[in-house]
Amino acid sequence: MAEETAEITGSIEIEDEGSDDPNLQVQLNAFRAQWMSELKPSSGGSAHLLRAKGLKKAQEIAREEKAAELFLRAVEEEQNGAVYEAIKFYRMAMQLVPDIEFRINYNRPPDAPGGKYMEDNGDCDIEDLLDYFEEQLNLESSFPKICTPELEMTRMHISALPREILMYIFRWVVSTDLDMRALEQLSLVCRGFYICARDPEIWHLACVRVWGRNCTKVVPYKSWREMFLQRPRVRFDGVYISKTSYIRQGEESLDGFYRAWHHVEYYRYLRFFPDGHVIMLTTPEDPLTVIPRLRTKNTRMESALLGHFRLSQETDNQTKVFAVVCKKKEEKAAEFQRNRFCRRNPPPEVEHSFHVGLHLASGGRQSFTKLVWIHHSCHISYKLTGETVVTAFDLDRMYTPFFFARVKSYTAFSEQPL
Repeated sequence: MAEETAEITGSIEIEDEGSDDPNLQVQLNAFRAQWMSELKPSSGGSAHLLRAKGLKKAQEIAREEKAAELFLRAVEEEQNGAVYEAIKFYRMAMQLVPDIEFRINYNRPPDAPGGKYMEDNGDCDIEDLLDYFEEQLNLESSFPKICTPELEMTRMHISALPREILMYIFRWVVSTDLDMRALEQLSLVCRGFYICARDPEIWHLACVRVWGRNCTKVVPYKSWREMFLQRPRVRFDGVYISKTSYIRQGEESLDGFYRAWHHVEYYRYLRFFPDGHVIMLTTPEDPLTVIPRLRTKNTRMESALLGHFRLSQETDNQTKVFAVVCKKKEEKAAEFQRNRFCRRNPPPEVEHSFHVGLHLASGGRQSFTKLVWIHHSCHISYKLTGETVVTAFDLDRMYTPFFFARVKSYTAFSEQPL
């Protein structure tokens, strides 16, 4: 009798193992695993706790999926005009997950079924997006084009141009003024323009334009574009403005009854150019009047100081700007030599130059838009004797920091390509 029972049990096990139904096999394996776990002695409450956590997480996921389905159903009902039905589904969804409105994304993928929406996985990295666009263009055709016209055209479309010519056009967009904002806006047109706007050569030329020919290594940054965006530098698409105001005591009246007080207000302007030139101006005139006149280096303002600047990164990991400015040299008038006294005793030839040191800092939401004074001195050079007298100014509260203001008209026209 025992032998017959063993033969029957063995035949049942053989039949179960040889069954062709995959679902039945999965259920059988799950039952065996559960049975074996129940037979083993308990190793503590850790396994039970893990199972409870997994079950709780699965329930939360299921609850959120159900709430998302109800919420999207309510959105569809509201779009169809069924307001009362929409309110009912909204209430049901919020009872399951109160903040369901902020957890779902309303974008519907092309291959998704009717009520399923794509989850919001965040933005992709730029490098991944660039590789994705290039792969998509290569998959579309064996000879990929930069872009394709949306509508039929009778004239030649820009997609018919070779990539070399298109990149030359992009260099005109950037221009020698380094208008990288225009390049970023151009990359929003299509996938092909996005790929061209991420060309390493353009960003390398921009970095060389800012930091000089010694800028040969991209390390520690991942790309030339990342270096241009994150490395401290001065900006060329606007002007740095410093406003100073104070109260000064005036002279006493004739009758000695009162003494006037004057409110003095003036501005300092710094305009940097990519080729290393800088304009410095101190005037009481309003920025709306002065800023248009600082667009080019050939300004006609007599009080403007012209010179050069350089960037220096010190050992304390701080980027500093050093500039030397002086007045524009003017030709001497011929009538000046008519006076006999002036011919016998000519005035000594003197050159005045101002040395300025500034520390580049971050101000507000944008990075590196603030310049803080660290040095200001006047150098007087006598050509006849070769002597130079240096006068350093005390940096008191009159030396307020500069703040950057972007000016759109400075980059509205391109004179030369990058």
